[in-house]
Parts: sequence; C-alpha cells; structure tokens
Amino acid sequence: MKTALIQQAYHGSKEQTLQVTLEKIKEAAQKGAELVVLQELHQTEYFCQSEDTKFFDYAAHFESDVAFWGTVAKENHVVLVTSLFEKRAAGLYHNTAVIFEKDGSVAGKYRKMHIPDDPGFYEKFYFTPGDLGFEPIQTSVGKLGVLVCWDQWYPEAARAMTLKGAEILIYPTAIGWFEADSEEEKARQLDSWITIQRSHAIANGLPVISCNRVGFEADSAGVMAGTRFWGNSFVCGAQGEMLVQADDKSETILYSEIEHSRTKEVRDIWPFLRDRRIEEYSCLLKRYCD
Repeated sequence: MKTALIQQAYHGSKEQTLQVTLEKIKEAAQKGAELVVLQELHQTEYFCQSEDTKFFDYAAHFESDVAFWGTVAKENHVVLVTSLFEKRAAGLYHNTAVIFEKDGSVAGKYRKMHIPDDPGFYEKFYFTPGDLGFEPIQTSVGKLGVLVCWDQWYPEAARAMTLKGAEILIYPTAIGWFEADSEEEKARQLDSWITIQRSHAIANGLPVISCNRVGFEADSAGVMAGTRFWGNSFVCGAQGEMLVQADDKSETILYSEIEHSRTKEVRDIWPFLRDRRIEEYSCLLKRYCD
C-alpha cells in the first residue's frame, strides 16, 4: 500500500492553505497513493498558542468541512485522514480526526483523548477530551489506529488500539520548537518525539505514521514569539525501523510503501502480545500506584 503524508506550512488563510493541500493530495493520488494523511488542524494556523474565544468560530464549519473533505477523498479515490475542529454543542468542542473512504463516505472518526495545557499549547481551553475511546477504523486499506498529537506520548493509547486490531498507528501532529530554547534542548525534544513513536511501533509490532506541520507561526496574542514547527514527519516499520523521514523546513509529500504482511512476520519472531502478564497490570488503572 502506497501512503502519502502531507507535511506543510500554514499559508496565511484557510483558503490559501486548502489550495496547497488540495494540490498535494491530487499529486499524491496521481502517483498512486491509496492512503493520504494530513497533519493536525491542517486547515488553519495552530490557534492554540493563545486563549481567545474568537477561534471557536473555526469549529462552526465542521459539518461543511466534513462534506468538503469527503468530496476530496472521492475525487482523488484515496482513503483520507483529516484533522478538524468539531463543534459538538455550544461550549463543547473537540479536536477530531475524520477518516474518509475512497468513495467519500465517512469511515469513522476519533476525538483526541489526551489534551495538553502547556505554554504555547493551550488546548484545554479549546478541546473537551474525546469520548469515543480508542477504536480502530476499518477502511479499504486496513484497520487504522488513528490518534492525535499529544496521544503519541502515551503507550497506553497505542496499546489499546493494537489490542482492538489496529494494523497501522497514525498520528496527525502539530509540534515544534520555541526559538528561545538552546540547540541542545531542541535536539533532545525532537529525538524524544521520534523515539517514543518508534517505541510504539516496536512494542506493538505495527508500522507508525506521524505527520507533522512545518514552518514558523507567530503567537497571535503576542505573549510569546511563536512556534517553529519541526516537521520531521516519518513512517517507521513494525520493528521501529525508519522507512522515510522529512526534514524540519520543507513542505513535502512523504511517500512510503506499507506491507501488512510484515506485521505478521515481526510478531511471529517478537511475540510481545503473547507474553503480556495481563493479570498483573491492574495498577495501570490507577493514577499512581502508591
């Protein structure tokens, strides 16, 4: 299965950004991609750098956005992983990945479960934690374990998707550096981000797709300078082996071939799921085992 990750920057408006995205999806489809993955909140700037109620207006178009991306998936005959701002009710919003089948129908959706609240990433102001659980989504290209950004730091999320039959773990992401950090600190952060996701691949015997945005986005509130999203979108195999990786500056379409048969081969030689001591893991249901 040929997969395409669209790593891109924000282009100043939703309209201009969508135009770039559409061109890249079309190019990917023409080159044979069956699965196309977009980055987190790909329609707009990463607005969570500040807390401002005006940004809730972005979620008001959720239904029309779903219809739009369904048409895009159908026109390009691809399974499409999108990341949208969902208004569920007044004062109730979600960071929601919507997955479309090749015919444009909605295959399923996932509401981001782990919500961060850190300087420059004030997501708890905007997003209610998801309530759909860790449920893989069946598509014509496989059963997709779609998670979102902050979820990628939690082995429990990856494991739950795996135990429910996911064949690929997919992370639309928006993460980057603050300019004031030292080069050493920036390197440590990026290495940690890659390592934790490769670890999910190894522990679960599944390929991992991580699609991140790129480019500098200023803090609209002016409290901080802004965030330089570090790109580095990648695909790794079921043993954590790096298959492809983008750089930290370029807008690009990152292609990779994923073979579901490889998962069986890896799990046959590394049967981690077989040897789990499930009767001893009750402590994991506690916040801290004291």
